Order: sequence, then structure tokens, then C-alpha cells
Amino acid sequence: MKKNSSARKASQGEQASQPDQLLADVAFVQIEEMIITRKLPPGSMISESQLAAEMEMGRTPVREALQRLRQIGFVEMLPRRGTLVAGVDIRQQLELLEVRRPLEELVVRVAALRATPEEREHLRKLARQMITAAERGDMEAWIRTGGEIHDAEVHATHNSMLITSMLPIHAQSRRFWYYYIVQNRAYVEGAKLHSDVLTAIAEGDGERAVVAAQGLMQFIERFTRSALDTF
Repeated sequence: MKKNSSARKASQGEQASQPDQLLADVAFVQIEEMIITRKLPPGSMISESQLAAEMEMGRTPVREALQRLRQIGFVEMLPRRGTLVAGVDIRQQLELLEVRRPLEELVVRVAALRATPEEREHLRKLARQMITAAERGDMEAWIRTGGEIHDAEVHATHNSMLITSMLPIHAQSRRFWYYYIVQNRAYVEGAKLHSDVLTAIAEGDGERAVVAAQGLMQFIERFTRSALDTF
């Protein structure tokens, strides 16, 4: 992405314009990906100026993106030191699952009811995509598709509060899975369970979607506990 005049003005400390807000969205996605894939590993310090240079934008959108990442627990702001990439806490993942389980059931039930025909077809496509990634043992594609599935499911609810609530939960889950899935190689089982949920939503069967989501959450909790025992 080329550095435009709006980004240059923001980097000089002027008030962010609409293009700067769009750049902040881009910066958020890119930095989040760097943290999830451990290109920015836990415990490392983040340089705003270096990230701005790498992404060819001003420091203002980068700073805003980091503030949003702080809100979902990806980074910590340390006084007089800078921005630190937060660690991954397995026990915190178990706490997260307590919150996530009932919300996931609500998401899939509402999505099965409200999804548009286009959204239902997209969910079917994502189910096939995840199965293919699992069969190939392609972790990168598996994790990326998982993120797309989360986004597609919550947006299919057409409920802005659910979308906002699930954003940090799913982000933390993706980060955990990226590191620990390679230890267990549970690609195929996870893909099948995700596929069951997506298929039920696509077919408009809310009750079956909830049952499938419960099975998926049981698998995730089992996987998380095994990671806790291992590490």
C-alpha cells in the first residue's frame, strides 16, 4: 500500500481523516496477523515507527490499531517503555471458553435463522475449504479459514452486539490455535466439527447447529486442557 497524503499528515500529528481511519483498519488486520503468526512473538516490544515504515503509512493509524489490539488483549502499553506483545495464557483460554460456549450457541442459532442465501452458500464454501486444508495438513490455510468462518458466522446473525462481543473472543482463540494446533495436529477432527456447524447453519437448522456447536466446544476444551497438561 502506497503512503498517501492523508497518512503523511497523520504522521505529523494532525487529526486523522477518513483515509487515515481506513489505514487504521488495514494496520489492525496486518498487525493482528503478525501477532497471531508469531512474526511479532510474545514478549517482544513493538516499534510504531518501524511498523509504519513496513506498512507504508503514518504512525497515527498504527497507533490507533495498537490501541484496538490492546482492547482485545494482544498487546500491553507499558509506561515509558512502549508496546509489548502479550503472552498466551492457557488457563485464561479455559476462562474464555466459559464465556464463549453460550455465546457460540446463540450465534449459530441466530445465524441459522437470519443468514441470507448468499451467506449460507459462503458458509458451505468455507466448510469445504477447511476440510481441504485439514486433509492437506495446511496449518496456515486451516487457521486462516477458521478466522473467515468466525467472521462469516457472526455476521450472519445480523446482530451488531454479537459481532462486537465475539471479536476479541475469536481473536484470542485464533492466536491460541495457531501455536498449539501444530503440537496436536488435530486438523481433521476440528475441520469436521466446524463443517457440521456450518452445514447446519446453511440448512437453517438452528437446533442441529447448537448441538454441533456444543460438540465443537467440547473438542476445543479437550484440546485446550491437553495443551495445559503438555506445557
